[in-house]
Amino acid sequence: MSTFLPPPVRIYGVPMDLGQNRRGVDMGPSAIRYAGLDSRLERLGLTVREGGNIHVPNVEEIRHLTQIPNAHNAQAIADVCRDIYDAMCKTIQAGERAIFLGGDHSMALGTVAGALTRAERVGVLWVDTHGDFNTPDISPSGNVHGMVLAALMGRCPPPLRIGDKMLQPDQVVLIGVRDLDVEEKRALRDVGVRVMTMRDVDENGMADVMRAALRALGNVDAIHVSFDMDVLDPMVASGVGTAVPGGLTIREAHLIMEMLADDGRVQSLDLVEVNPILDERNRTALVAVELAAGLFGQRII
Repeated sequence: MSTFLPPPVRIYGVPMDLGQNRRGVDMGPSAIRYAGLDSRLERLGLTVREGGNIHVPNVEEIRHLTQIPNAHNAQAIADVCRDIYDAMCKTIQAGERAIFLGGDHSMALGTVAGALTRAERVGVLWVDTHGDFNTPDISPSGNVHGMVLAALMGRCPPPLRIGDKMLQPDQVVLIGVRDLDVEEKRALRDVGVRVMTMRDVDENGMADVMRAALRALGNVDAIHVSFDMDVLDPMVASGVGTAVPGGLTIREAHLIMEMLADDGRVQSLDLVEVNPILDERNRTALVAVELAAGLFGQRII
């Protein structure tokens, strides 16, 4: 009798801190690896392959590059994200699943664009406190990590467009949102992106929210999960750069991953915005490892 072997998991680090203005998040990949991600997945019977780190220049190295008004470091971010895009494409071609460790959320310009190259129809579950739907025209900060989802839909100028395919509103669901800028709210409503806020979680419970999200992505064959650790309450995960009170509990976050594992369509994962400088004894990275384990097969019984 043949035994089913799950596809290997390839892990990449993206020590990116160019998309925001608080240093330290570039150490996130090292923190998550130090927390034991590889061995945790191997204990689940998975074959883990290390992809190393995608090269990211220091902010001091890129001052000569042409800048986009109100989109700080956009050219350098785009250059890194093209390398991320290539890494994702190679992983797909090898029949592997992928985990990309951040670093700030701007790296998802490359991971999601790469995921969209799959032959199957791809959906994105964006688990985040923020909408990441600003553009240079409306962003209060000019930080690219707050523009990623809008850029993936073609709403930001070059170079913040990676690959040939644009993400469509019916291909993405946001979960855990609780901190949106005024113009960003309008943009999300105008486009028609499905947004499941913390109020939805409070009123209906995470199980119902996840069932609704998976129904909304019912027409896709593969799912990419982009998980920003700041979606968790700061009492659970203090090691993030943009902490906002009132976030997910550890069990709510685990339930997201467990229901995705049951669904079986997830092929790739971002774990972003871990900042060990702001953390307590690497607790946020340890939580990230446990969430990844839940997504890739850990069961309570």
